[in-house]
Amino acid sequence: MSAAKTEERPGSEQSLAEAKHAGMARSKPRGRCIAVTGANTFLGRNLIGLLGEAEGVTRIVFLDLKQPQTLGPKTSFYEVDLTQSGVDSRLAEILQAETVDTFVHLAFLESPTQATAWGHELESVGTMHVLRACHKHKLDRLVVTSSALVYGAAADNPNFLREDRPTRGLQGAHFVADKIDVEEQVAKFAEQHPQSSVTVLRMAGLLGPTARNYLSRWLSRRIVPTVLGYDPLVQFVHEVDALAALKLAVERRESGVFNIASEGVLPISTVIKLAGRLAIPLPYGVLRRVSGLMWVAQLSEAPPPFMALLRHLCVADGTKARTVLGFRPAFSTRDAVLDFQGALQLREAKLLSAVT
Repeated sequence: MSAAKTEERPGSEQSLAEAKHAGMARSKPRGRCIAVTGANTFLGRNLIGLLGEAEGVTRIVFLDLKQPQTLGPKTSFYEVDLTQSGVDSRLAEILQAETVDTFVHLAFLESPTQATAWGHELESVGTMHVLRACHKHKLDRLVVTSSALVYGAAADNPNFLREDRPTRGLQGAHFVADKIDVEEQVAKFAEQHPQSSVTVLRMAGLLGPTARNYLSRWLSRRIVPTVLGYDPLVQFVHEVDALAALKLAVERRESGVFNIASEGVLPISTVIKLAGRLAIPLPYGVLRRVSGLMWVAQLSEAPPPFMALLRHLCVADGTKARTVLGFRPAFSTRDAVLDFQGALQLREAKLLSAVT
């Protein structure tokens, strides 16, 4: 992996040699230095401003294939490809040179992909590289995002799933299996590094006016297929609350796994109505076959295993995040849907630019 062109202005892309020199000057930093992978994910892009204004944060190091559009005076950027072999050594050098104390790992897919091998390299193998680098470096805090989908949707699920429930996933869904593998790697790292605070945030489905993922594309369809005879309760987390929870996890030394979700649940039929869409119930077998054909033709936002979410519960219990992490969502599941629907109406009326 090549080092990027160096500029002298603050917030620019830095060479490793320059960073090492700066790191020696910061050998006794007065504030925190936070490294962030996935700078171009929704959470990564929006975390820039939050961390830039955070008290006690003196430097933010973003790691990604492409530099974010906006960098602040506290930020620097390194071009890093987590799918490349040997990248853990490069990462360890950057962490040492920048005297990083907190690592926020956000380099995860926001939607399923047909490039399952690449997705596995990015998430599972990429996390292995990240953890190897953190092992070589004396790290104070590690924060990793995950998904409530790791619980899976099943007929025997309780009404609310706590963090101690098994992670059964969705059979045949590589997107979810990779996230389970990531969590297992992180749990092993936490066990082997008790001196580090390790936090995993299991996010409910992210929804809001600007978030763009498989859920937003699903609810953007004018006609939304559902499963005939089923109407399970679902939950989301508003994009603003997801960012607030992430900031809390960075600021507080609270180790463990935390479910992050908005208050309240809604039947799928109500969600579709609130979004201003029309539901078309189909027999489950038919829907699986149709979704499979559409997925192969790249006309669907999710593969067939995700159809289980239209039949069975997968609702996370947010009690632990509230009592231990101090996370109190400002928006309900209904609010998240309504905010999404309001922005969708404006985009469809050409009054708001499309989210990419």
